[in-house]
Amino acid sequence: MKLTGPLGVLLRGLATAAIALLPTTTLALEAVLTAPGASEELQDRLRQSSSALSAPARGQDSPLELLSAALSDYRTLVQVLYDAGHFSPVIHIRLDGREAAGIDPFFTPEKIGRIEIAVDPGPAFRFGTARVEPLSAGTRLPEGFATGQPATTGTIRDAAQTGITGWREAGYAKVRIGDQRIRVRHAPAELDADIRLLPGPKLRFGQMYVQGDSDVTPKAIARIAGFPSGEVYSPDQVQRVGTRLRRTGAFALVSVTEHETPNPDGTLDFDATFEDLPKRRITFGAELSSRDGLDLSAIWIHRNLFGAAERLRLEATVRNIGGTEDIDGRIGFRLDRPDRLGPDDSIFYIGEAERRNRTHYQITRAVLGIGARRTFSDTLYAEAGIGLSYGDADDAYGTGRKFRYLGLRTALEWDERDNKVSATRGFYINAGLDPFIGLSGTKSGARLTADGRAYWDFNTEGRFVLAGRLQLGSVFGPSQSDISPELLFFSGGAGTVRGQPYESLGLPVGGNTAGGKSFVGLSTEIRGKVTEKISLVGFYDFGTVGASSFITSGSDSHAGAGLGIRYDLGGLGPLRLDLAYPTSGKTDGGLQFYLGIGQAF
Repeated sequence: MKLTGPLGVLLRGLATAAIALLPTTTLALEAVLTAPGASEELQDRLRQSSSALSAPARGQDSPLELLSAALSDYRTLVQVLYDAGHFSPVIHIRLDGREAAGIDPFFTPEKIGRIEIAVDPGPAFRFGTARVEPLSAGTRLPEGFATGQPATTGTIRDAAQTGITGWREAGYAKVRIGDQRIRVRHAPAELDADIRLLPGPKLRFGQMYVQGDSDVTPKAIARIAGFPSGEVYSPDQVQRVGTRLRRTGAFALVSVTEHETPNPDGTLDFDATFEDLPKRRITFGAELSSRDGLDLSAIWIHRNLFGAAERLRLEATVRNIGGTEDIDGRIGFRLDRPDRLGPDDSIFYIGEAERRNRTHYQITRAVLGIGARRTFSDTLYAEAGIGLSYGDADDAYGTGRKFRYLGLRTALEWDERDNKVSATRGFYINAGLDPFIGLSGTKSGARLTADGRAYWDFNTEGRFVLAGRLQLGSVFGPSQSDISPELLFFSGGAGTVRGQPYESLGLPVGGNTAGGKSFVGLSTEIRGKVTEKISLVGFYDFGTVGASSFITSGSDSHAGAGLGIRYDLGGLGPLRLDLAYPTSGKTDGGLQFYLGIGQAF
């Protein structure tokens, strides 16, 4: 019996759909794309954008799935061609010779063996009229948006967005596109784009309303944010408010969004939404070297300690486990209070107690201080603090020597690296000047330090990196014998010269060794990726220590070189293994190895 009419059409459609959903066996599905006249780059973009060509690889190989993918490709491929400046394309997508657009989805073929996409891109269009008006003072549209230049939809979008951004930066937060006239003229292969902007009123910042459930008090949020109520609207100011709040480390999410409608008085209000991070975090670290043994460290962080986004950091370190020196360690704390001084300033309190057992000196010390931090940008900050320092030392100049200081600590850090744990481009500078006033008979002076690092990847997208480091140190004022050994400089070890024993280079004093008043360290590394996870490194380190505040030609020096391997651990940085050997200087250290997490610098 043959069913006709609407009922027959419905039943046949259901049967076809059911067959399409059954497992099918596609022995060989051929899929090709041809685009004569298109550049290789454009052809690659068309292939990558095609759902029909990639459907079998995604496991979508039933006739109905292939037809759906083909039908969606008409729009997708046209958009790709428009983005490339081809505004009169002709596209054919054939399934076993039949145009996909002409196949009834209710009557799909039982199988499909060949997908053929034929693209005639047509001519590349150029701009005839290219106009965005009005523009705010100083706004410059993209150079490509001009009469005679290649016309693409991307260029039009960029030009419109540039015009909108210019008005927003001038205080017109609600600027929008009014009328836009896009006309394609096929005969001359030209496209006219005429876009009118509606700037709206110039606005000022209104109020910021705190949303969401946060344990940080609204009063503290307001002080930290420094919301510029009453000032002329600026998107940079909005971004700055969000950055200040994120910088506290108390929030997992900070969102500052403007209201849709301005207030009648010409102000614009904002909502600030927050989600808190977990209050506590514990991290552990370990570093192993052949001579110094195992160093273990732990850090405990408590966020939002008193409800004003305070950050308490507790640190503990145990060093020289299994090494050639006695076990020693350090405990310390730092409490940052971001709401005390102003939006870009904070107060911190520090304290630490430490026992250092080194080959050439031992010291028991304690420090307690207070300071302030000014953040200039996401990459630049400065700190200044004052504190009391106590130390009892045994060194080359005697035993039981006591040092008491009132110290002023200043530091500047400028970090333009692309990645803090495994940089491939940019630079890093950390410099400090620490004057110290001696108490109870201790001599006064000042200590200067600097650490500069630079990275080049030679446009290899991080596959080949040259890294360099320069370290400087100098102490001014009293003689070496009147300075605490912790303020003097030694060279050797993982942080200065690999291949040389830790702090092996100093100045001879009788039959012992003391630190110098000056230090220069140079390090270079060549890093090359073998795979996405594994890299090989070659390095050379040099260090010199002087008896005066400046290095002279007679200062002793040493050097080391070696090879290393890195295994990328993602956000933690690479797992590092370095093998190093001394190349100059007086040493009996032999081959040294270093194991840790993160690049050497």
